[in-house]
Amino acid sequence: MNIQSEELRTFVAVVEAGTLSAAAEVLEQTTSGVSRALSRLEEKLGASLLTRTTRRMELTEEGEAFLEQARAILAAMEQAEETVRMRTRKPVGKLRVDAAVPFMLHCIVPHVGAFREAYPDIELELTTNDRFIDLVEQRADIAIRIGELQDSTLHARALSSARLNIVASPAYLARHPAPASVEALEQHQLIGFSQPEILNHWPLRHHAGDRYQTRPALRASSGETIRHLALQGQGIACLSSFMIDDDIAAGRLVRLLDQHDSGFRQKISAVYYHNTQLSRRISCFLDFLQCKL
Repeated sequence: MNIQSEELRTFVAVVEAGTLSAAAEVLEQTTSGVSRALSRLEEKLGASLLTRTTRRMELTEEGEAFLEQARAILAAMEQAEETVRMRTRKPVGKLRVDAAVPFMLHCIVPHVGAFREAYPDIELELTTNDRFIDLVEQRADIAIRIGELQDSTLHARALSSARLNIVASPAYLARHPAPASVEALEQHQLIGFSQPEILNHWPLRHHAGDRYQTRPALRASSGETIRHLALQGQGIACLSSFMIDDDIAAGRLVRLLDQHDSGFRQKISAVYYHNTQLSRRISCFLDFLQCKL
């Protein structure tokens, strides 16, 4: 049959314009050209789509059925073309990214220079929050979230996952011998989160299960604050790998109770509202970031 897209556009234009001459003006073609295109389409379909009179044109029953499909096909083609244009168009404009302080400092800030070099026309605006935020309220385009997602109204993209590590500084361990068992943590100074309390349930296998509920002697709202307290020898903490891998490699922190690790991994996700104008900037940033995690 080999129906051409231009024939579909001509048919829809004639229906919407009401006459061949009006459709010809919209399409910037001659009236005879529009008439020939319409006739070719009807010949290919083997059906009359329009009844023509000297004053007006009306859809036949077959024409009404075909019009709905023709519009759907043209809309799908336009969407496909827009998708390709969005992928090839140079991303430009502001992109506001929000993340918890530790993730911002350890996973985003070190790569900002490389991102700006790759996408010089994207204006980054970085904000930090150690809690789940309302994107509209905080005027953020993307939020990086650690842990389980609750808001199903947002688009979400899984970026990576992070191991949780039980760590202490050599200075602390010099004063307090390393715990030989999970239960021995009760004899130590523990550093935990002020909220949510679930963050103080450490992923350790013990006689009662795979999560050990701690009773921190020292609490903070930010993981970065807890990291610094651990580095200063204030106690044992449970922190994500992306925060402390460099500290462990440099010997500033030491992993403890590895043999009791339950295998739990924290999810790292990006959430955002769907916005066609922003989608290119968002995808560029998330593709770039995911390669760095």
